[in-house]
Amino acid sequence: MQTPIILASASPRRQELLGFITNDFIVIPAEIEEVPQKNETAKGYADRLAFEKAEAIFQRYPDHFIIGADTVVCKGRRILEKPRDRLEAEHFLRLLSGGRHRVYTGVCVLAPSGAQVRKVIMSSVRFFRLHDNEINHYLDSNEWEGKAGGYAIQGRGALLVKDIQGCHFNIVGLPISVLARCLRGLGAIH
Repeated sequence: MQTPIILASASPRRQELLGFITNDFIVIPAEIEEVPQKNETAKGYADRLAFEKAEAIFQRYPDHFIIGADTVVCKGRRILEKPRDRLEAEHFLRLLSGGRHRVYTGVCVLAPSGAQVRKVIMSSVRFFRLHDNEINHYLDSNEWEGKAGGYAIQGRGALLVKDIQGCHFNIVGLPISVLARCLRGLGAIH
């Protein structure tokens, strides 16, 4: 019998993406405080949160494979979290307009054996120069709610994007090719 896999995330996008790798998993969201530490880089923040999410669930289910993940958007050294309101979402979109930014997704897999694999994948996204009507139309969709950086590339947010470098699924929230290799390497999947 295969050792169970738990996804420590409430994200429907991560659940859908993990389904490309395996349908044999359950979801138990980790409840941790998501606040960047002083002078923490976006890459370090994504790595730490992925580990903390996995560890929080692993403490309760040590006989399972646990997957933790977190996606962080940054412009320069500034981390753009999930906007608190429409005004902050607008500020983020204006900040990203016409330029390039980075998206880091940290992935941590903890195994019943005590082994762990931690990866942070980076993708680069370039936005078109956005006009006021484009920004307002996107904000009116409310798609920005609950999204790191204030946009969703898998939805209408794709219309804002001029190009990407790196893994598209990483920007959505789970770099599935990397994760599949991690799970295979630990013996969680065949």
